[in-house]
Amino acid sequence: MPSGGIFDIAGKERRLKELELKLGDPNLWNNPAEARAVSQESTRLRRVVESYRRLESDLQGLLELWPEMSAEEREQMQPELEAAARELEELYHQTLLSFPYAENAAIVTIKPGAGGTEACDWAEMLLRMYTRFAERKGFSVEMIDLEPGAEAGIDYAQFIVRGENAYGLLSPEAGVHRLVRPSPFNAQGKRQTSFAALEVMPEVDESVDVQINPEDLRIDVMRSQGKGGQGVNTTDSAVRVVHLPTGIIVKCQVTRSQQKNKEMAMNILRSKLFEIEFKKKQEELARLRGESRPIEWGSQIRSYVLDKQYVKDHRTGEMRHDPDQVLDGDLESLIWAGLEWKAGRRETVAVGDDD
Repeated sequence: MPSGGIFDIAGKERRLKELELKLGDPNLWNNPAEARAVSQESTRLRRVVESYRRLESDLQGLLELWPEMSAEEREQMQPELEAAARELEELYHQTLLSFPYAENAAIVTIKPGAGGTEACDWAEMLLRMYTRFAERKGFSVEMIDLEPGAEAGIDYAQFIVRGENAYGLLSPEAGVHRLVRPSPFNAQGKRQTSFAALEVMPEVDESVDVQINPEDLRIDVMRSQGKGGQGVNTTDSAVRVVHLPTGIIVKCQVTRSQQKNKEMAMNILRSKLFEIEFKKKQEELARLRGESRPIEWGSQIRSYVLDKQYVKDHRTGEMRHDPDQVLDGDLESLIWAGLEWKAGRRETVAVGDDD
């Protein structure tokens, strides 16, 4: 097994030695944010390197014995070979999740596009899709804000997905999602196209240095809104935080505790401000490197065409012919293809109007 190429184990081992030297420096711990970042990167690299070296040793031993094995013995080794192939695939997946903050929780926001009830219904379908994906992975979902549509669906949803590499896995899903289907809201069942936008950012806590001046904030308290029923929050506990310099507005209304809602809203604001600065740095690095590929993904990353029974990702060319399964949260093949695209291992596919 070569240690170069996409795995670059030799490079990872060199980087791991550098990080171990940093971790041994007592001065590092004077900066908790930097110490945490170094520790997380070290843990992630060590896991990949150790898994790769163990797998390499196992396969090397097997290759040495292979010429002397009988056909029956080789047949008996098949389960071990298949297990090694699965482990190698998992290692490859880890190389796709080696970017900053991949291991963090993901803050996901869904907004319907123009189109009234149709778009609101599509936004709610996406909310269910990503909730089901999280359930399939054993992740937790914490709803932050949910606004129902006027007639059906939702006008807005924001939630946090927590689990191993939650942000890393969901990051390639950011962009505009397009739905084509016979309309359930039209008596003639006319074919309708709807759009909804998905935003994904990593959750960051107070250990990440984000400067927020209290004088730049306006904090409003209001009555929570909802569809009604026994579980509706009827207290004045909903919190809206406005960051005046940027115009960012964050609202949280899902708990009955005003303090808890305020803390959650401030955490999301911190994550939003961090994301803005992080993107600025990425764009500057790309400019200095002369990269032509945009940091921001274009609109309409994926189409879900229900009457023709397919889902197509317009960046990667990945096609699925089981839209019901996709909308039930079976997203892994699309996500891994998106991560390959994000890592530059897939060429961008031109968007075609083929539906």
